[in-house]
Amino acid sequence: MTNLYSIIKKPLFTEKGSNLKESENKILVEVAKGANKIEVKSAIEEIFKVKVEKVATINTNGKWKRQGKSIGKRPDRKKAVITLKKGEKLDFVEGA
Repeated sequence: MTNLYSIIKKPLFTEKGSNLKESENKILVEVAKGANKIEVKSAIEEIFKVKVEKVATINTNGKWKRQGKSIGKRPDRKKAVITLKKGEKLDFVEGA
């Protein structure tokens, strides 16, 4: 992957993610399915100008859902749990 902005898709705002951010200085983001840990680390460091200590990735399969007779599948996703170095801070929502 050449473009840094194609690696990082969006931040994930969940209750578990906010607890991780407050207690362990970790952030959750959704990343491209083909991205590896090294690419995710370099993209976060370049875009947000923070130092990353560790990256853990999680592949999640989409759930099968039905609505009446129709059946469909939600898309597969890849998430990354990014541990920032001590003293670093990253806030996606400023002033909230």
